[in-house]
Amino acid sequence: MINGAILYAMAIILLSISFIKDRNKTRDALLKSWKSFRNIIPDMLSIMLFVGLSLSILTPTLISSIIGEKSGLTGIVYSALIGSIALVPSFVVFPLGHTLVQNGAGLPQVAVLMSTLMSVGITTLPMEQIFGRSFAYSRNVSAVVMSLIFSYIIWVVMG
Repeated sequence: MINGAILYAMAIILLSISFIKDRNKTRDALLKSWKSFRNIIPDMLSIMLFVGLSLSILTPTLISSIIGEKSGLTGIVYSALIGSIALVPSFVVFPLGHTLVQNGAGLPQVAVLMSTLMSVGITTLPMEQIFGRSFAYSRNVSAVVMSLIFSYIIWVVMG
């Protein structure tokens, strides 16, 4: 909370300095940023809706039943798919991973799930295309590949 207050205070101070220095440029910059934000709002709302639905459907018990210790490669593939589709903030991912392991999920499966949850963004793909379609796709594909390699390393080391 304090960090947010500090950042907002700094933004207000710097915006005030900019406004004092050149009112027209500051006004033009604010209008341009508002238009950009207004264009992103529909994508953000759809992502938030999808995330909410995903979190309500994909409970830890359901996920751990699919990716149990004995699920092997099939569980890893399911984990990669679930993690690529669902979008969960990082502060939720680690407790979720701990809960899944306690409920019987395998470590490689949880590793790829956690990795893809934080690095792959199929639900955020519409927003990522701001950077270019090929960049968005190549970033997501490389994130899935790295997550699978990470899971394989854990499978070999722990098995």
